[in-house]
Amino acid sequence: MRLGPLIAAGFAGALLSGCGEDAPPPKPQKPVQITVSAPVDTAVVQGGTMQVRGTVSPAGARVRVQGHVAQVSGGQFSSSVKLTHGANVIDVVAAASGRAAAMTAFRVTRIERVAVPDLAGLSVDDAEQAAGKLGLKLESERGGGFLDSLVPRSIGVCEQEPAPGKQVRRGTTVRVLVARAC
Repeated sequence: MRLGPLIAAGFAGALLSGCGEDAPPPKPQKPVQITVSAPVDTAVVQGGTMQVRGTVSPAGARVRVQGHVAQVSGGQFSSSVKLTHGANVIDVVAAASGRAAAMTAFRVTRIERVAVPDLAGLSVDDAEQAAGKLGLKLESERGGGFLDSLVPRSIGVCEQEPAPGKQVRRGTTVRVLVARAC
């Protein structure tokens, strides 16, 4: 008895028996439900970190915020997130066995305030350097009048706006009036 033709016939029969059968499509998985309660989308904050909180269902789902595991208890989750200066997009992902994963994201802008340095008497280059170290921009305007060019001193900062010590956002422009004689 030859086994080769028998095996081939059995294999062909197995292939043909599956033809024409309509297997039901896999049942779609119910997704995990996730809601972020704090902070709100487009929030503006000053600190370098913030607490992200929300709810997740099922209560035993695993939650990651910015890729880090969040604390989950009784369907409530929380995680501390570090923020960079400017715009930040925070993503939150939740997964559970037998469920489709869920993801959401929101935006938070971190602003930083700095004290305006006292620029009086500094050269324009030194004033730009001092302002730049704090993330401030410098805009200078020449003053001193007609006879200023006859004064035997170098050009320096005479006045500034905003005033020294005032708290402003990084990126603020400090306007200075420069002349030889203040």
